[in-house]
Amino acid sequence: MTERETEDTFTAALENVLSRELAAFKSILSCEQLTAGASQETYRIIVEDAAPVGDASGTGAGQRHLALRRSQPLAQADSGVGVISLATEARLFQLAGAADIPGPRIHYVLQEADGLGSGFIMEWLVGETLGQRIVRAEELAGIRPHLARECGQILGRIHALDWQAAGLAGELPEVDPATLVDETWSHYRELNVPVPMIDYAWRWLRDNLPDASRKTLVHGDFRNGNLMVTPNGINAVLDWELAQIGDPVRDLGWLCVNSWRFGKDKLPVGGFGQIEDLLAGYKETSGIEVSPRELVFWQVFGSFWWAMVTLQMANAWRKGETPSLERPVIGRRSSEAQMDCVNLLIPGQFSLPQLDTPVSQGTQLPMPAELLVGVADFLKTTAAPTLDSHNGFLAMVAANSLGIAQRELQFGGELAEQERQRLQALLGQQGDLDALRWELVNRLRKDLSLETPGLADHLRQTVAAQLSIDQPRYSALRSTGN
Repeated sequence: MTERETEDTFTAALENVLSRELAAFKSILSCEQLTAGASQETYRIIVEDAAPVGDASGTGAGQRHLALRRSQPLAQADSGVGVISLATEARLFQLAGAADIPGPRIHYVLQEADGLGSGFIMEWLVGETLGQRIVRAEELAGIRPHLARECGQILGRIHALDWQAAGLAGELPEVDPATLVDETWSHYRELNVPVPMIDYAWRWLRDNLPDASRKTLVHGDFRNGNLMVTPNGINAVLDWELAQIGDPVRDLGWLCVNSWRFGKDKLPVGGFGQIEDLLAGYKETSGIEVSPRELVFWQVFGSFWWAMVTLQMANAWRKGETPSLERPVIGRRSSEAQMDCVNLLIPGQFSLPQLDTPVSQGTQLPMPAELLVGVADFLKTTAAPTLDSHNGFLAMVAANSLGIAQRELQFGGELAEQERQRLQALLGQQGDLDALRWELVNRLRKDLSLETPGLADHLRQTVAAQLSIDQPRYSALRSTGN
């Protein structure tokens, strides 16, 4: 909710919709906003019914759990890449459900007159959606070895959905691989920031486009974190907001991107399985054999795309389109995806800064870094446990933001100077850091060979150093370096 939307007006509007659309509705018992997504909000609603409902969303006699999914109230429709309307997303849930693809039942799609923005109300399902827990929770240990194959089976069914017969041809973007690569790069260029590794990845992708490409419905965000998992398997495929018509191998590659392994980098499929099982499950339901080599292009593209989108999210926050505490921190995740591109395209050795320098080092009492650490510790250990789940999450986000600022304050200057010196040697010219970054970017956008001596070493070292500030525990830093 925003300043423009009070709790009372929100509740009144929601109650009006539920009383009209649910025949047995009596009252709202609770409505809790869960962690906001990158572009959507999700609420858990418990309502009192006139009679027990007895379905998977029931919590007891006369109660029902529902979920409300809606756009962030101030978000602009064009602030994301390929985002479809929530009304279209609701139709995709319905299409998928008719084909036995697991997911929630849609109860109602919001209309403008409802006063709640765009979105829909759906069945609440019970299961684990947090990627970190899916790859580690003891209660899911028995099902984890089977999830990769099940993902392949589900994707085979998704890619067989008849989107044309469903009347979705005009509502979903249609993109071929070359256009997708260039549109992503164009969105990055619009941000007007020099990030050489993104330009390098674009060049590689343009040079290695798939020879042939099928055209099917593509989920667009099929990954660990958008799947609901129980000890019996996957009971929901969520978040269809990036659905499109394009190359189906994109979904398979996206599931194997390191960002969605949650530290389990030796299990390339979502941090829970192996590629062989994923592809076997896919062939079982689609009849199509995909080679591991075909995945590489889409793994690189996935990290390239995510490196850009995280920056785009931060830019939307900077412009005031999405005033979310989470967005600027997500922007700093770009270095994670860039490092994944490094390890896929130019793996090798790099050195990391020594981040164990005491925050008290210096002559001030206290030092600036100490102040930041003190506030971050308060947010994590004192404030967060006393808050509701949504605000407690935001307190942890704020603490992480302060941690990035603290490391930047302590080590950023030295790392920037090292980067400047490397750029001067690589480019053969003097200048300040920003100017040199732009010079490298502009040469990459023209005809600088990707095999230029020193280029790979510079990019690898620069991205690793930035990631050590943004997220020093990210798994890509231990893959091939230091």
